[in-house]
Parts: sequence; C-alpha cells; structure tokens
Amino acid sequence: MSTLNTPFRYDYVGSFLRPERLKKARADYESGKIKQEELTAVEDDCIRELVAKVKELGYHVITDGEFRRSTWHLDFMWGFEGIEHQKTVEGNTTFDAEAAMIDDTYLCGKVGLSKVHPFVEHFKFVKQFEDENTVAKYTIPAPAQTYLQFIVPSNIESTRKYYPTNEELIADIAAAYKDCLLYTSPSPRDSTS
Repeated sequence: MSTLNTPFRYDYVGSFLRPERLKKARADYESGKIKQEELTAVEDDCIRELVAKVKELGYHVITDGEFRRSTWHLDFMWGFEGIEHQKTVEGNTTFDAEAAMIDDTYLCGKVGLSKVHPFVEHFKFVKQFEDENTVAKYTIPAPAQTYLQFIVPSNIESTRKYYPTNEELIADIAAAYKDCLLYTSPSPRDSTS
C-alpha cells in the first residue's frame, strides 16, 4: 500500500504503446483464434512488464498503460448502462487527415451503473503493484468527454430520445461516474461483494 501523497510535480497520461505480442493477441482474439482468457493473460503479463519498467525508471505513478482498451475513452463509456456501440462502417472522425474506424458510440437508454464497472477490476489489478514508492493511477476519460460524445451532431437526435435536456444527461453521467469511483475506494461495498 502506497503512502505517497498526490499530485506529484510531474505526471504522465498513462497511455503507452502496446507491445507487439499484445497487438497480435488482440488481433487473434478479434478473429476468434484465442479466447478472452488467453487475451487477458497476455494483457496481464504486458501490464506487469510495464509496471516493472516504470518502477525501474523511478516514476511514482503506475498504470496499466491502457493495454486492455481498444480506444482511449470509448471503452470506459461502454461499461455504463444505456450506452451501445457498433463497428464503424465509414470513418466519421479523422486523426491526422485519416478516417478513424473507431466504434460508433451512442445512447440506447438512460446512462447508469447498477453493477461494478469493468474498469474497476482493471484498476485493482494495477493497484496490487503499489509499494512504498508508487501509487496506481486510475486513467479514465473526464465526464465532460462522455457528455460531449452524446451531444455531437451525429448523436444529438438519438440522445434527445432519452434526454430532453442536457442538464438531465449531465446529472446521469455525474451519478454514473460517482458510482464507478465509489467502487474503486475501500468501502463497505468491498466487504459485501
């Protein structure tokens, strides 16, 4: 358990380039060559190696490198109820003048969280590697990023089916984030789950 006080004078985002064997395992999983358990084992190994390297370099913050994600922000949103996604057929977002084929993400109901968010387990995996010199960082997109996702022109029409006003959407996103963060802290929930 870390006794360090955050924030530090320096920080890093926590997103790292994926090792080749992780990229291969993800491609093999998506093509059906390996099962989820096999992908998770490769992710676990790559995260352990990353944490060891970060500690060796003397940093005080450890992360999973976002090695379990396909995108830096959407995977987190997909963990909430009321949010759906499907493969993009035609790139609707560009990065460096190239169409990005990230999943289309949209509302299919009210945003909420009635079970533990998958990222909580991801965070707990990294947290086990804390020591007297390091603290685990929970890397998630800001609530404003989630809000923005559902008010962009391509989503606003479907959003209005569930949220007549932006204020209602903001309130539900805030409540879902709060519930997600409560699960990451030592609390009575930990002893009952």
